[in-house]
Amino acid sequence: MKRPNLVWIIALALGWLFDFLFWNHEPGLNFALYVLLCLGGGFLALLWNGIRPSWKTLLLLVPILFFAAMNAIRREPMSVFLTLVIPLTLLGVLTVTYLGGRWLKYSLADYVANAFKLAGSMLARPFIFLAEQKKQAEAQPQEMGAGRGQGWKRTWSVLRGLLIALPIVAIFAGLLSSADLVFAARLDEFIELFRLERLPEYLFRAIYILAAGYALAGAILHAGQKSRDEKLTGEDKPLVAPFLGFTESVIVLGAVNLLFAIFVFIQFQYFFGGETNISVENYTYAEYARKGFGELVAVAFFSLLLFLGLSGIVKRQNALQRRVFSGLGVLLVALVGVMLLSAFQRLVLYESAYGFSRLRTYTHVFMIWLGALLALVVLLDLLGRTRAVALTMALAALGFAASLTLLNVDRFIVERNIQRATQGEDLDVAYLASLSSDSVPALADALQDESLPAGTRDMVGAALACRAYQDGRREPDDNWRAFTFSRLWAGDAIQAVEGILNNYAIIYEDDWRLQVETPLGETYDCWTSFSD
Repeated sequence: MKRPNLVWIIALALGWLFDFLFWNHEPGLNFALYVLLCLGGGFLALLWNGIRPSWKTLLLLVPILFFAAMNAIRREPMSVFLTLVIPLTLLGVLTVTYLGGRWLKYSLADYVANAFKLAGSMLARPFIFLAEQKKQAEAQPQEMGAGRGQGWKRTWSVLRGLLIALPIVAIFAGLLSSADLVFAARLDEFIELFRLERLPEYLFRAIYILAAGYALAGAILHAGQKSRDEKLTGEDKPLVAPFLGFTESVIVLGAVNLLFAIFVFIQFQYFFGGETNISVENYTYAEYARKGFGELVAVAFFSLLLFLGLSGIVKRQNALQRRVFSGLGVLLVALVGVMLLSAFQRLVLYESAYGFSRLRTYTHVFMIWLGALLALVVLLDLLGRTRAVALTMALAALGFAASLTLLNVDRFIVERNIQRATQGEDLDVAYLASLSSDSVPALADALQDESLPAGTRDMVGAALACRAYQDGRREPDDNWRAFTFSRLWAGDAIQAVEGILNNYAIIYEDDWRLQVETPLGETYDCWTSFSD
């Protein structure tokens, strides 16, 4: 590299910025900002050393920036988790494919192998790089010796300048403190940072800043030196040679398809046949739906793994065998599709009986993407493009995550459960109060909607009153680093209905019980183990 010191400077700066942005602060705007800083610092260090990325690698910037930005918008737990994990994962993919840009052709084995290579580089590559720099310095002893002499001379000049400046600055600081009380208070806060009792904290933070800088330097060096992907895993020949006979695979797939066909037949006879057929077996719709949708989703997921596994190890020696195997795969997808439809219908019935929740919403979205993924995997097998399965799975995972974040899960739950309440169903006030700040604007809109029944609005107000009380009791992280649009919009929404909420009375009994009394004289429990 032409400017090796630039790598160390940027890596240490990013390590310090991690501490500055996240120490004692929740993820929010700081995470989106840090992702931008890592991208900018990494590209700067490499571009100034004449190392340019592949244009295909730059495609990863779109999902990275999207999910990082969504972390500053959503506060629903699953959305927060996904918007943290996905940008970090994609940053790793960008690092290992910076020069080669062949991530579009990665197999699952390539992802695993490159993850280990990147981890190894983050541990060892800075040492290797330093050794390489030392060898280059030894090859040019006179020039390097002169350079080191000049470097030490500049360092001593800086130290002498600091020693001369410190007493002068101290005198002026004392005079300015006497002249302005606000400046004196800020100066006291600055001096407070150097109290000896905080020394262990500073040592700990200094250590992890250096560790983070070291790891980031390893990642930058890996991107610049080891990310060309000249040869992908299994590109010339399969990683595992097919060893299972065609007959055995047909028996396995045939047996599974037969079992699934029998199950689907029963589904059509009873579940798809209507409530009367289910009642014959002494089940209600809700009881029948309550036990099943999770298991059916699991069956669909393991069917995908079964087909992927068999596709990689089965010997298919001629066109007929390939067509038969793919045909059984198509049949498998068709049967699993019916089961997913059954699971979807069960879930709808369960939600109609008991209301919407986060887990049920996750399952809804997951089923759609799982069905699409299974169909695409079989299509790729038919086309002989099984290497693209890894990319397809990655895109399906990104699609699932994007769907959840764009859907706004907690708002969706509020709107659907309020809609159920207008039809005479129960509304779980405590559950609504337990949702994240993403739900608050929808609750405030409903509270101001005069077209809703008075009883429904009364319960919505109870949930909002619980929420507002809980928010008032805790100490929010108001620092700009932890800023999120979700909390901003929630605060504005509560402020808009503050006059209505004044009519609700909070009844605080103990640490485990909190209730709210509504204007209509009803009493509801608030959520006690509240988290945002």
